[in-house]
Amino acid sequence: MLLIARPFPLEDPMELPERNQPPKPQPSPSELQEQEEERRKLRRLQIMMNMVMSVISQDEGLTLEEASEMVANTKRAALAMFPDKEFAYDILYKPRLQRLMAERFRLQ
Repeated sequence: MLLIARPFPLEDPMELPERNQPPKPQPSPSELQEQEEERRKLRRLQIMMNMVMSVISQDEGLTLEEASEMVANTKRAALAMFPDKEFAYDILYKPRLQRLMAERFRLQ
C-alpha cells in the first residue's frame, strides 16, 4: 500500500476553534455579583443536603416521621433558594434522599 504525503494546511491542525474566537467581554459588576450570589446559594444547598443526609444516616434515634419532615423541609428550602429548579431537585436530590430513606428505614 502506497501512502501519499499531503501537505498540512496553512493553519495549525491542532488549533482549537475556541482559540480563534474573540475574547468574551468582561461581565459587569452587577453580573459578577449575581454570579457570586448564585455560587453562594449553590454551596449553601450542597452543605444543607450533606448535613441532612448525614443526620438521616447517622442519628439512631431519628424516626421515620422526623426524617420525612427533614426531607420535605429540605425541598422547601431548596425551592426557596432556586424557585424555578424543582425539576433539577427532583432528578438530583430526590433519588438520593429516597435511596437513603429506604436503606435507613428498610423501606421497599
